Amino acid sequence: MRTSHRSECVINQTLEVLGDQWTLLVIRDIVFVDRRHFRELLTKSLEGIASNILADRLRKLVQQGIITKSDDPTHKQKAIYSLTEKGIALVPLLLEMAAWGDEYLPTSKLQGLARTLKEGGPELRAEFMNELRKAHLPASG
Repeated sequence: MRTSHRSECVINQTLEVLGDQWTLLVIRDIVFVDRRHFRELLTKSLEGIASNILADRLRKLVQQGIITKSDDPTHKQKAIYSLTEKGIALVPLLLEMAAWGDEYLPTSKLQGLARTLKEGGPELRAEFMNELRKAHLPASG
């Protein structure tokens, strides 16, 4: 894991963690579509991520403490990826990005859960984040 940064700017440092083409899409699929296994993330992504890229991004997200990887109790050869509190804290950022795209990108339309969470306001967003905590954090389940 990289310990030095190009600058002390917090935006730069955040981009060094999240700013490539795939990382936020992997997090999006874990958060909003509950894809928690490698195969689901690989085959059901609309953007068609390559397996080596997915493996790399998952490894980096684990190293950064955004997700955890554990053995799936239902299948001994599968791993399950879960959000950490640090990962759940990205939900407002993802929702703001979706809202910005909905407003300023003419071909983009906010839909599904993202639209529901936007229209539901802060209370519904907080409730959603609490549901993620119950599903992903061992002490909350």
